[in-house]
Amino acid sequence: MQLDLNLLTALDALLEEGSVAGAADRLHVTAPAMSRSLGRIRKATGDQILVRTGRSMVPTTRALAIRAQVHSLVQQAHQLLSAQRELDLAGLDRVFTVRWHDALTAACGTALIAAVRREAPGVRLRLPAEPGSDDAELRRGEVDLESGSAAPTLPDVRHRLVGTDRLVVAVRPGHPLAEGPPSAERYAAAEHLTVSRRGSLRDPVDDALAARGLERRVAAAGPTTAFALQLAHDTDLVVTLPDAVTRAARERLGLTTLPLPLPLPGVPLHLLWHQRYDEDLAHAWLRDLATATVRDLFAPPPAPGR
Repeated sequence: MQLDLNLLTALDALLEEGSVAGAADRLHVTAPAMSRSLGRIRKATGDQILVRTGRSMVPTTRALAIRAQVHSLVQQAHQLLSAQRELDLAGLDRVFTVRWHDALTAACGTALIAAVRREAPGVRLRLPAEPGSDDAELRRGEVDLESGSAAPTLPDVRHRLVGTDRLVVAVRPGHPLAEGPPSAERYAAAEHLTVSRRGSLRDPVDDALAARGLERRVAAAGPTTAFALQLAHDTDLVVTLPDAVTRAARERLGLTTLPLPLPLPGVPLHLLWHQRYDEDLAHAWLRDLATATVRDLFAPPPAPGR
């Protein structure tokens, strides 16, 4: 059987868009032409690939299993056959998946989307809820750009340090902890809230307290930074968070910020990507734009009167 590599591009579009019409629009072909391509794909694979459920279409189990591999093959083929010398941002048509910590997405996701739309209106961004650390998704090409507080250990995952944050304490206005110097003892005596997707009631703050012979009571673990800040606003719970990436959210809620009375090191913030994108001009543009957007969080505030 002669293999038509154009079917790979069609299959990638069908799996990305989840519909014949969406895939046709993406590849600038007619819906009947895309429907014929789907028929040929079904014949070649022996699988329905997309099946109708009500008014929408959903991928089959086989389609879900091969989706990442198909996308990676298409991207590699584009890179192999395209002589990338200049990047046409105005004509760039591409989907990027940027998986950031929820606090970072809340802090500068809007600015990143606005900058992308301004410079490359054909580019679409996915900013999914962060499901947890999974370097395999970077390696499979399912995530284009990720955030992390630690440098990667895998040699094929690149990283760039974009800033170093510091931990601060956030409490509701009028909280008893804000009535005097927030010593380590008074801090430990308060009731606390951690931020953990896995529901962990312990974090590095507890180790720093233990080194001083202190122990705090963590009453709850919240799944996101936004939830934790709202709970701190509504209760006497104390939440300890990175300063720069949560500053805007704290200010919107009117929370009081106190210095952390413990000698903890700064919190590094890295952007991570797979080495397959090192020479990809579009990806280099995205990570430079993301870097500039994130670094704005760490810029000093303007002087009064300016």
